[in-house]
Amino acid sequence: MAGSYRGGEQLGTVQVDRGDLDPAVVRAALRDPQRWVVRYLPVTGSSNADLARAATGREEPPAPSGTVLITDEQLAGRGRLGRTWHAPRGSSLMLSVLLRPAPVPMAARGWVGGLFALAVRTAIRRSCGLPAELKWPNDVLIGGRKCAGILAEVAGDAVVVGAGINVSLTAAELAAAAGPAGTPGTSLLLAADGARLPGRAELAAVVLDGFGELTDRWYAAGGDLTAAGLLTEYRSALATLGSPVRVELPDGRALVGTATDVAADGGLLVRDAGGMQHKYSAADVVHLRPAAQQGSGDG
Repeated sequence: MAGSYRGGEQLGTVQVDRGDLDPAVVRAALRDPQRWVVRYLPVTGSSNADLARAATGREEPPAPSGTVLITDEQLAGRGRLGRTWHAPRGSSLMLSVLLRPAPVPMAARGWVGGLFALAVRTAIRRSCGLPAELKWPNDVLIGGRKCAGILAEVAGDAVVVGAGINVSLTAAELAAAAGPAGTPGTSLLLAADGARLPGRAELAAVVLDGFGELTDRWYAAGGDLTAAGLLTEYRSALATLGSPVRVELPDGRALVGTATDVAADGGLLVRDAGGMQHKYSAADVVHLRPAAQQGSGDG
């Protein structure tokens, strides 16, 4: 696996690079390097939490919109609904972005996570040639298995959105991360099956370039995803639509039906066996699984 950062080790028969990522390579690969302020920490607790603190200016002058933090290892990485996760150092691309989306009304800013997921999905397809898809609301899948997760959070007048992309994790590492009751995800290394992949630094640049394009369209439309044509793109990227799903709710109830659409506010529409339509926000759902799968893997 080719890379543009230092260090390396042998995993099976494939040589992968898990050395420190070089932020200078990210900056050099960006189409518009002036747009992003790229920061790097070899290890941190949570890149999202770091940027959320930087957004408020409590510890230093407030970080500007477009600040990016990339790390090789997170010791307190977080997912949706407070779930924690950890990956071996250098095995994932972990980056967070701070935006101050002034043109977008507060009520529409929840779409930041979906747009970042769309940028990650497109970057994987373009850079790696892998058939990445989205699972509502913002997981990135390859072959039905999760390869990236997205978390967006409000921080004052800013929004911080982060992604963790499994790059070189092995099947054994993914199984260990999932635990005995979980469903292992996948990685770009496993999905590529020996094909050459870009380095993490180059992949980060493609993600940021794509995210910039999407947010430019979003801002120009005043936060109206439909007017920007982005809702159509998001829907077309979703493997969830048209599929039988099991919606698991916080009170222990579950609804089985068919995912039919995504509303303009991001809610998932699910039609049950009786033909009744139900709408769920991401905050309403503990897990969303294929209807036939009732285990306890990531949702």
